[in-house]
Amino acid sequence: MKELPPAARLGQLITGYYASQAIFAAAKFGIADLLVVGSKSIEELAHATETKPELLYRLLRALASIGVFAEQDDNRFTLTPLAELLRSDVPGSQRSMALMMGEEHFLAWGNLADAVQTGDNAYEKVVGQPIFEHLAQHPEKAQIFDAAMTGIHGRETDAILDAYDFAGIDTIADIGGGNGTKLTAILQKYPRMKGILFDLKHVVDRARPQIEAAGVLDRCQLVSGDFFYSVPGGADAYVMRHIIHDWDDDRARTILKHCHAVMSPGNKLLVVESVIPPGNDPFMGKFLDLTMMLIPGGKERTADEYRSLYDDSGFDLVRIVPTRSEVSVIEGVRR
Repeated sequence: MKELPPAARLGQLITGYYASQAIFAAAKFGIADLLVVGSKSIEELAHATETKPELLYRLLRALASIGVFAEQDDNRFTLTPLAELLRSDVPGSQRSMALMMGEEHFLAWGNLADAVQTGDNAYEKVVGQPIFEHLAQHPEKAQIFDAAMTGIHGRETDAILDAYDFAGIDTIADIGGGNGTKLTAILQKYPRMKGILFDLKHVVDRARPQIEAAGVLDRCQLVSGDFFYSVPGGADAYVMRHIIHDWDDDRARTILKHCHAVMSPGNKLLVVESVIPPGNDPFMGKFLDLTMMLIPGGKERTADEYRSLYDDSGFDLVRIVPTRSEVSVIEGVRR
């Protein structure tokens, strides 16, 4: 395929939000779910979604031009491999991700320049409160957030389990473990291991049915609390995925020091994050870093930054284990 001239390529990048917002609209209307049984006419789709046929047609025509849905004869549309992932009921569904990114996250990104200039949190500016407080007060948005994270983390979990050997750990504590998908996968692979899921109460309450359905509730303690105050003891390894990147260095050290306080020398600390590489090669973590800046107020970090964070918190960084996804397992031990 012939490379585009710089102006055309830059134009594609500048208008990138055209596609993301069009996908958001289709996800909001649930178009992919309506097409599971086969192609439908634009009139049928418009009736089901309470939209205007002509305008919905223009939306789906645009999406079909980039491989999301396909237009057939007589203004009928059908699913494509990309559109399949906008279904609500498929493994790895990206529908909730599209919904989450298309609303408050999109508005926060609209304040990127202001955030870089002022240091103000963009999400708080457009929503009126920090993201985790907002989710706690809006259960429907929290469910979308959980499902979006599952869509992302599902492929990461398999990559983590393939790359890192958890053998030898008797009890593992998942700090900020969310809906429990990572912990249940670890416990299913290691049937003699016990687990502790720790998160805010409303999060733990949402996680219980999933852990029970996975058949590991008898080996898993569900503990609620706030890691800015304390974390539960009793584990010989502590794992956190996409937790430390939510926070600035001071608050990240607070979390790690609370882990340190309940751990014994030699216990493992396993932080799973994107580790920013040097150089100019493409790496999604560099844009995820901007998301952390805009939404919760955190950051992605380099290997040296993690080494410093660990050292300040009483841990030695032993190794960084890459996975086939963009996350790595940053293994430390308590001094």
